[in-house]
Amino acid sequence: MLAGLLIVLLPLVLGYLVPLRSATLLAWVNRAVNLSVYLILFFMGLGLAGLDQLTAQLSRLGGQALLLFVITAVLNLAALGLLSRRLTFTAGHSPVVENAPTSKLAAMRGSLLLVAVVALGVGMGLIAKPWAGAVLFDAADTIAEWILYALLALIGCQLRNSGMALRQILLNRLGLVIALTLAASSLLAGLVAAPFMGLPWNEGLAMAAGFGWYSLSAILIGDQLGPLLGGVAFFNDLARELLAFVLIPLVIHRHAALAIGYGGATSMDFTLPVIQQHGGVACVPIAVVSGFVLSLLSPPLILFFLSL
Repeated sequence: MLAGLLIVLLPLVLGYLVPLRSATLLAWVNRAVNLSVYLILFFMGLGLAGLDQLTAQLSRLGGQALLLFVITAVLNLAALGLLSRRLTFTAGHSPVVENAPTSKLAAMRGSLLLVAVVALGVGMGLIAKPWAGAVLFDAADTIAEWILYALLALIGCQLRNSGMALRQILLNRLGLVIALTLAASSLLAGLVAAPFMGLPWNEGLAMAAGFGWYSLSAILIGDQLGPLLGGVAFFNDLARELLAFVLIPLVIHRHAALAIGYGGATSMDFTLPVIQQHGGVACVPIAVVSGFVLSLLSPPLILFFLSL
């Protein structure tokens, strides 16, 4: 199992070692990451279509995702709420931010598009299943695995060239504390949820270690534990982001740490415009550090727990 961990971590480390100084190359890497995510989620949908008794399996997927999401949300909100009450930091007010989403639907568009890609994979798999059989699903697994290795290398490169130096992270103690609080409460939720989901403790921890990075958690867990649990991880982390879009405007002025932290890894990208729009520019560096730390922790933690 440790050999498998090293094989999957190796592309991430190699990608992190590559410095890029060209804006054109960085833009290409970002586009390649997005394309890889769409492809792997499409193949995950194909894998779901290949399951026997698909309707019953999808019902199980929905039930387990809901269970994990509820337990995680309760523990995250409790921990971040306690942290908010102990901190003196409060959000400010900001003028209208350029390119910020103008509605919750606009903010959620990227998330919903990924759901549509999974659904497309399921639909195409069901259409092709009668004549392609197991050959199609075996080929899909192999292709998805190689795309995963490429994706991890690209993500490592993204993290290296994100502009976040270790000094910046350590100096922003608030962002670091928020990230660690979210991570600890999420992992506790994974331990609590594991027996109810019929999973070993280490798999429960892996399911909870996505920290909102739904595309990557789904891909890593689906590769190791199959498309059903990959789907559970995907919808659990996706639900976090969707709730964050609703929660941030409501609580950021009273509980800034809770609003910033609940978005998890997405606080540095997808939920950042909403945080800035409603919490002011003072929230931005805290959110970026929190999201970056969680993005850095998530892949190795998932792979480590799956290797136990």
